[in-house]
Amino acid sequence: MKHTILEMKQITKEFPGVKALKGVDFKIYKGQVMALLGENGAGKSTLMKIMTGVYEKTSGEMYYEGEKIDFKEPKESQEKGIAIIHQELNLVNQLTIGENIFLGREPKNRFGKIDWKTLYDEAKKLLDQLGVEEDPKTLVGELSVGKQQMIEIAKALSLNAKVIVMDEPTDALTDKETINLFKVIRELRDEGKSMVYISHRLKEIFEICDDVTILRDGTFIAERPIQKINEDEMVELMVGRKLTEQFPKVKSHIGETVLEVKDLKNKYLKNVSFSLKKGEILGISGLMGAGRTELAQSIYGYLPIESGKLYMEGKLITIKHPKDAIRKGISYVSEDRKGSGLVLGLSVKENMHISALKNLTGALGKINEKKEKTISQEYIDSMSIKTPSMEQIVKNLSGGNQQKVSIAKSLMTLPKVLILDEPTRGVDVGAKKEIYDLINTYKKEGMSIIMISSEIPEILGMSDRILVMHEGEITGEIQADEASQENIMRYAIGIKEDK
Repeated sequence: MKHTILEMKQITKEFPGVKALKGVDFKIYKGQVMALLGENGAGKSTLMKIMTGVYEKTSGEMYYEGEKIDFKEPKESQEKGIAIIHQELNLVNQLTIGENIFLGREPKNRFGKIDWKTLYDEAKKLLDQLGVEEDPKTLVGELSVGKQQMIEIAKALSLNAKVIVMDEPTDALTDKETINLFKVIRELRDEGKSMVYISHRLKEIFEICDDVTILRDGTFIAERPIQKINEDEMVELMVGRKLTEQFPKVKSHIGETVLEVKDLKNKYLKNVSFSLKKGEILGISGLMGAGRTELAQSIYGYLPIESGKLYMEGKLITIKHPKDAIRKGISYVSEDRKGSGLVLGLSVKENMHISALKNLTGALGKINEKKEKTISQEYIDSMSIKTPSMEQIVKNLSGGNQQKVSIAKSLMTLPKVLILDEPTRGVDVGAKKEIYDLINTYKKEGMSIIMISSEIPEILGMSDRILVMHEGEITGEIQADEASQENIMRYAIGIKEDK
């Protein structure tokens, strides 16, 4: 019989003008992994912030190991043995791995000074447990995002918590790191630890979780054992409707070559050549580190090109800066919307226009505010961006709506070529479908689209043609109707296409 370690009853949370949670019930069981699912904006993060003392609830009750509790700050929940690994990393780049893991809880010697040997020895044990090979004296700022995510996990493990909340923990991890993480989760579960696992990757839910709780629009929808629910039922409960056809591929006229890349080379790429046609979605697949993002950033002018040529509609072009790319009709939607795609402190309207100010200024260099508002509203309406107004600060939007703003920002430059790097990363199933529909709309209008994705089903479902990369070169090109997970993976691990 399941033993409830933590229970939240009828939790309500109100912000000015918004009721984020409406009487939500939630249970965590001892030695079990509870999935917490819902679309962006369903209330998952708000519920977890109440549980860990970041927010105070408006009403409702919470019980931990049978005791009624009411955390006023995160330190109180940590002292009770509850840890949370946030999706947004909370590390100090200028400090070492060990210093980050034990920040504010450094081991002391008998003289009251930091015991550095113990600190680094304990940090090394945690890194070994997670399969992280880095020296604990390495500066965190020198690590990849995936490795930094593993340090956040090590931090939570160092608290020896009884309950661990993981919010999108695999979002930036490699396949190897994900396997290591799942191994650790199973070990922790066997030790009697309880976990809450939040992810948009439904395959992971079936692989690692015991039960699932689903929220929708701030309300509790269902709790089920994982064996008694399938993926279609999960999606339907999350979005409140049946989602017909996950990848709504549309046929369109594939026209002449728009972009041609010939023998592109730099420190990341090895003589990459390909073409992109009008009205085509060209998928780019490959394992993490294959050079997909670097290819996009080289075309866009973020990264310097050592040799090779770019042709736009048959004409040789030179791109040394993103401004050059935008002028030539190429736009790029970054995989890291929060780091480089959006300015989180600016409004929806301001973010949309950041790259397209030239299209909104008059002869005297002054922004035409009426035109700015009209165009912003057109994009908000056509892209179904859920925001109280165009003046809303973009960091207050859900992940899916932030991604739509990031795409709108690129579309406002009126590109002929749109490069989408991981367009649905960290986005819920409902918003994914809306983004796919948007991509298809612009495809039908004749826009040429390069779509980079780590999700092979997404690449298979949306692409007209697929390029596969391995260690900076293209190892295979596949027509969509001939593509499969198997032949994509074959090229992704470095087995080249037969010539």
